[in-house]
Amino acid sequence: MKRSVFFQPSDGWVGDLIPFEKDGEFWLFYLHEVRSDPKPGTSWNLVTTKDLTQFADQGVSLHHGSDTDLDFNAYTGSVVVDESGNHRLFYTGQNPRNLGPDGVPLQLVMQATSTDGMQTWVKHPELTFGPPDGFESGDWRDPFVFRDEAAGQWRMLLAARHSTGPERRRGVIAQCVSDDLMNWRHTEPFWDPRRYITHECPDVFAWGDWWYMVYSEFSESFTTRYRMAKSPDGPWTVPDLDSIDGRAYYASKTAERDGRRFFFGWIASKEGNRDDGPWQWAGTMSVLEARQNADGTLGFAFADELVDSFWEDVPVSLAHELPTRLNVPDGYTALVSEEELPSQFYAKAVLDIAPGTTECGLLLRSGPDGDQSYVLRLEPKRGRLVFDRWPRTSTGDAQWHVSGDIPFHIELERPCDLSPGEHTLEVIVDGDICVAVLDRQVALSTRIYDLPAGRIGVFAGEGSVTVTELQIRQRTDN
Repeated sequence: MKRSVFFQPSDGWVGDLIPFEKDGEFWLFYLHEVRSDPKPGTSWNLVTTKDLTQFADQGVSLHHGSDTDLDFNAYTGSVVVDESGNHRLFYTGQNPRNLGPDGVPLQLVMQATSTDGMQTWVKHPELTFGPPDGFESGDWRDPFVFRDEAAGQWRMLLAARHSTGPERRRGVIAQCVSDDLMNWRHTEPFWDPRRYITHECPDVFAWGDWWYMVYSEFSESFTTRYRMAKSPDGPWTVPDLDSIDGRAYYASKTAERDGRRFFFGWIASKEGNRDDGPWQWAGTMSVLEARQNADGTLGFAFADELVDSFWEDVPVSLAHELPTRLNVPDGYTALVSEEELPSQFYAKAVLDIAPGTTECGLLLRSGPDGDQSYVLRLEPKRGRLVFDRWPRTSTGDAQWHVSGDIPFHIELERPCDLSPGEHTLEVIVDGDICVAVLDRQVALSTRIYDLPAGRIGVFAGEGSVTVTELQIRQRTDN
């Protein structure tokens, strides 16, 4: 069995990630999710990587507390280097038995330090603090600390909620400031849109002339978004495409190396390991690299290191017949490979889309004639990439017994520019994970459980598309 390119521990799942770059290596702390009853406390585990393709599981890094401690669950936070060169870790402490004034488990900011290069952590319970008046006690989490050199102080951002106002629009990124990383004072909110339930896992970084704020929202979307500004004090503007990925990719936080910015998040699993199961909290780690466009907006794609790790060609019949034009002005056609593909592969298709085309794209794990397949569909008239499956949910045995009120997999659509001309669709399939990238700008991740194997195909509907390039590659583990 080939080694997965998406990290997941053998004894659990990857929750929120806290990435940190150290001497050219990424130290990826994450909330270690164990699905058992009774549920154990949550610790910070650690995985390290130098090349973003091979991951070393280091096990538990920050242990959670006992069932009577304030940090029975050690939730999301951040790591910084203090003025002495030591590492200081900020995290959320929570215990279901420790209730706040509003009757829900209290969330607290807690600290730990390391003087041996993050090999061991010493907790400092005396530095613990909770939300001030005016904020709900059950939402005071995910402390993100960064240095504001212009102001000469440390700033801490927190996912919080106002205690008054419309119930589902109290979300705010609260803010505390400090001179010494130990004593914190509450100040005005960092961002206060009064729009959604809450904005989790805040992250802020500078890149060139721009500042970026990243957060994951509790809304109808449950997705990770970003905002742009010319200073860390805003005002924050909304880019045309403000999401990092779709519904399946969540709680993404960032780290920089050699001038490159990487987003580390998790692809959610689904209940019952089935396509129609509800999304679950936590899953498998996935890495996207951000690319800064000329106007400051961000595009998202696979890191070159990941693409290059797929180096062995997989021969497919379709690739021998290029360029291939699919021309169906008022119909649908598909070409499907003769061969089934391995369970892990990288695919790259270059599609030259003619004006007026309704749809085109790739079939994944398809049957011989394309009538049963996962579908990555480009829809130029609607300006979007969607993930679909055909047939969709069956409601009976007859051929017309299919769910007709779901146009594609809900929450798995991404707005994109599909102007006439060439577009590049890249895909990595690895077991039950599928990640697609369009034009190195737009990413879409999902799970694929129900069809474990099949062929690859290209298709067009109501228009014309020319397939000018099709590559399929796999990894060969040493």
